[in-house]
Amino acid sequence: METERIGFIGLGNMGHPMAKNLEKAGFTLSVFNRTEEKAEDFKDKSIVRSSVGELVKNSDIIFTMLTNDHAVKTVYKEILSLNISGKLFIDMSTISPEATNEMANAVKIKEAGFIDAPVAGSTKPAADGTLIIMVGGDEKDVQRAEPYLQNLGKIIRHLGGNGKGIAAKLSVNYFLSAIYQGLAETVLFAGRLGIERKEMLEIINESASGSGATKVKTPLLIEDNYEPAFALDLMLKDILLARNAGADYPLSETLIKTYQAAHDEGFGEDDVIGIINYLKK
Repeated sequence: METERIGFIGLGNMGHPMAKNLEKAGFTLSVFNRTEEKAEDFKDKSIVRSSVGELVKNSDIIFTMLTNDHAVKTVYKEILSLNISGKLFIDMSTISPEATNEMANAVKIKEAGFIDAPVAGSTKPAADGTLIIMVGGDEKDVQRAEPYLQNLGKIIRHLGGNGKGIAAKLSVNYFLSAIYQGLAETVLFAGRLGIERKEMLEIINESASGSGATKVKTPLLIEDNYEPAFALDLMLKDILLARNAGADYPLSETLIKTYQAAHDEGFGEDDVIGIINYLKK
């Protein structure tokens, strides 16, 4: 089967390496980013489009990887003004279930397909093509997308209709927010009792309390360097989305309070595990 023309909108920390993997796979690729410099290194092998409209017109399958509800709605407002019949849209952003379903319904009215396909994993899995992709949408649309999604992730899990992908993503990030705050507090507590950070992290990672989440943040904690793979502000956004979607548990209020306070203190652009700098103040 001849491959379709691919478009990718949003070349941020996650979108850029994901689009690069589609480029490396040899697909006919167009990219667009509002900040043009982020598309510079696509000029040799792909086509850098000057607008959302130009990209959509020249693509059969369009990926969107954007920051929040507002960014997604802004881009899809432009998309929905076009003739998009027969095209497939794959939104990999982490947004509210309400926004996901709103976009899905609007796209389907225009006789196009839509799947929500947010990912678990940060910048390194994005670069390695080992993300976990949680998908909501019609079976025929998921099958159409799968040859391209396979270049982005190691697991593609179709969970049901539109909105199910984003539901799983918010659930995963709710859990991660608790892990990261717990890890930061544990490291600080151990340090207060005279245990070296590196030694404590080795014990955690080799014990039942260790996980991929703790291991990936260990180098940042040891080096005390919080350059963002996944920014604290993005985690705060996702916890708030989870609460609004029904995660009204005792822990959720504690997490929101902590992450919001860390944002207010100026730590929002650090990696999420940089919450340790707020907690030790």
